[in-house]
Amino acid sequence: MNSLRTAKRFAFPLLGLWVLLYASFSLVKPPLQDGTDAVQAEAAREMAVHGGWMMPHVNGVRSPQTPPLLVWMTAASFKLFGVSDVAARLPLAFCALALFGLTLTLGSRLFLTPVAGFYAALILLTSCGIFLFAHLLYPELLLTLWVTLAMYFFWRSLKVPSWQSAAGFGAACALGFLSMGLAGVVLPVGIVILYLFYTRNLRDLTRHLAGWHPAIGVVVFLLIAMPYYVAAYLTLRGQKPFLAAHHSVVKTPVLLFWAYALIWMTPWFVFALAALGRLSGRAFSRKAELNHDQQAMLLLVLWAGLVVVLYTFSSRQEFLALPALPALSLLAAGWLAADEAVPSRLGRVLAWVFFVGGVVKAATAAFLALRAPVPAPGTDIATLLRLHPGGHRLFFGHIVDLTFASMGAFRVPLLIMAAAVAVGLTANLVFRLQGKARIANCFLAGMMAFALIAAHLALNTFSPVVSSAVLAEAIKPEVEADDVVVVNGRYEDASALGFYLERPVKLLNRQADVLAPWSFAPDAPAIFLDDAALGELWSSGTRVFLWTAPESVPALPGEAYVVGRDGGREFVSNQPNNGGAAF
Repeated sequence: MNSLRTAKRFAFPLLGLWVLLYASFSLVKPPLQDGTDAVQAEAAREMAVHGGWMMPHVNGVRSPQTPPLLVWMTAASFKLFGVSDVAARLPLAFCALALFGLTLTLGSRLFLTPVAGFYAALILLTSCGIFLFAHLLYPELLLTLWVTLAMYFFWRSLKVPSWQSAAGFGAACALGFLSMGLAGVVLPVGIVILYLFYTRNLRDLTRHLAGWHPAIGVVVFLLIAMPYYVAAYLTLRGQKPFLAAHHSVVKTPVLLFWAYALIWMTPWFVFALAALGRLSGRAFSRKAELNHDQQAMLLLVLWAGLVVVLYTFSSRQEFLALPALPALSLLAAGWLAADEAVPSRLGRVLAWVFFVGGVVKAATAAFLALRAPVPAPGTDIATLLRLHPGGHRLFFGHIVDLTFASMGAFRVPLLIMAAAVAVGLTANLVFRLQGKARIANCFLAGMMAFALIAAHLALNTFSPVVSSAVLAEAIKPEVEADDVVVVNGRYEDASALGFYLERPVKLLNRQADVLAPWSFAPDAPAIFLDDAALGELWSSGTRVFLWTAPESVPALPGEAYVVGRDGGREFVSNQPNNGGAAF
């Protein structure tokens, strides 16, 4: 009965925080972003509208390089609730809820106290990395969930081996495989092998096999993952479907990638580092006998370390550090739970560090909010930026576009951020000095909740620069069934067009993009135009809408009318507006 009351006491506040941050305003705004976000949504829309659940299609082109699980979930949501931004984001919101609940349970098991589980879930709930990618259709959040689920079943099998744990581990690996390809298997299996190596169980693996029931895990994995893979292999006439999720080939610098593993958990990563400071080197000595807490710490360090190391030598993009966040949140939670039970001097020192840094941050945000000029209503945010065309291949490439003049457009988010940081870190210091660690930590979480709301408002303001949704919705009343929409660029540069216009688009001059190489297959639809074909189409009676950057408008025969401009991109047409477009 006491454990049930404890679970309710922790679960209900966490559920309320999830509703506030993940299942309310953030489902509605901002619109889907160009790139992977809208590409996944368009694949799901085409699946829901046209059928073909076996093979994702994007812009009418087969997309076997897209792992299907996220597309299936989103397409099912579209079937149930209709095609919309809310329906697109709803599956990931519930996956985030499952991740928080799982972390709550795993933290309680690892550190033998529900307080640690509560802090682990609270940290993930208020981490900017999870918050951001729970609202973008990227499969990394799914991978994070399945790796965490696999670690839960592995840890349970270490204490009480059972066929249920083996089946759960196999199912988690299979779901990871359907979400992110080989990474969904390599990460959990790699963590297990490293843990068994350091605890000297790898040498005695054959002795443990009977209790761990690995055959059941393998069978469950094959039953879940292989039917789709084999069917897709046969559909593609012997060509391999996905082995990894598709992302840009541009890599984040190594040190920056490592930093993102911590940045995604600001400010909680400081407590994870404090926990590592308590970790004795004997935990990595294969000669030492480890107690329960040391075993838990070892597992978490190997978990986070393998994710960072593996992707350092792989795709190395900012969001690929996401599967390490549950491990880091659990490390931080273990330290916070111990510090709450026995307050430490380090906790007070960190509170002072937070406070001093917070004063600087709050003052900077307030200065930018109050001193930057406020733009006139209706101002295109792109006109306030210093855009770097072609320099946005990294996820956060647009940060370098910000200017002092643009800060006025973010006045409200900056003021919310300044107030949240000032109040949250001051209260954290006061209550930490009074020995009331839990109240201090709750103020940190409250600060982060308001900071995430502020960041969400800022992203909505910035959205015209990273999404073609505004342009698409604006010209939608003008576009007739026989009109042609052409993108002067890669498909993913304007992928929101297809989703919001609910129609395929043409691409100018066969630029390599997310649709390659299947867009060149003999049975692929004709989606490419060269300059000559565009010129002929422009001079015909067919109306053409050309999406382009203003500085990249190609030579066009006849009149060219700018029928819409927003976010540094514009629509040029061979006919003027008929009055339907919202410009």
